[in-house]
Amino acid sequence: MAKVVKRSVLPIYAVAVVWLIFGLLLPFYRPLHYVAAILVSLVVFLIAKALCPDRTFETPEPEKKAKAEAAEKKPASTGDPALDALIQERDRAVSEMHRLNDAIADPTISAQIDHLESTTKKIISYVVEHPKKLPQIRKFLNYYLPTTLKLLNAYDRMGAAGVSGENIDGTMGKIESMMNTVVRAFDKQLDALFGDEALDISTDITVLENLLAQEGLAGEQLGGQN
Repeated sequence: MAKVVKRSVLPIYAVAVVWLIFGLLLPFYRPLHYVAAILVSLVVFLIAKALCPDRTFETPEPEKKAKAEAAEKKPASTGDPALDALIQERDRAVSEMHRLNDAIADPTISAQIDHLESTTKKIISYVVEHPKKLPQIRKFLNYYLPTTLKLLNAYDRMGAAGVSGENIDGTMGKIESMMNTVVRAFDKQLDALFGDEALDISTDITVLENLLAQEGLAGEQLGGQN
């Protein structure tokens, strides 16, 4: 931490007032007048200094402060470069979706972007927690996500042009029609990540049902006992 001293200006103002009073009430005709003014100024300065001392503040050193700010902005590493890159791609894509959502006024497209943003977060968060699933979303990362952002950027640029024409209207219309398909594709990508887990749970349910039936504890038997 660096120490910064803030000097009090009151003692200086007090001395200035003393000299002003001397100048008005006691014109400086003799050396004694100057000596008296200096002595009184010194006393007033010391009294004002005691009443309003300098203040010392501690502030982060510029270099350390810059390093601390950089550390706050830098996301925590998972220890796996592939997952770190995945998290960075998620943050970049989500940030771009935020920007596009603010820029695009169409309520339907805006709602679809909200849904895509939420689904993208869920897809990547799931893969970060289950790294073995990373190969399963390669096409999503390398094509579906960047192409979707490319289409939305084109829609934003054409809408901002502020004119109507065959090329602009036709392209924007195609993008609008395509967005429902894109939303469903993102949802299916998320659903596919749960395929193995759903299979495991289905197997567990089947085994549990068989065991309960063998022990006479299946639903019908329990209902009869009640």
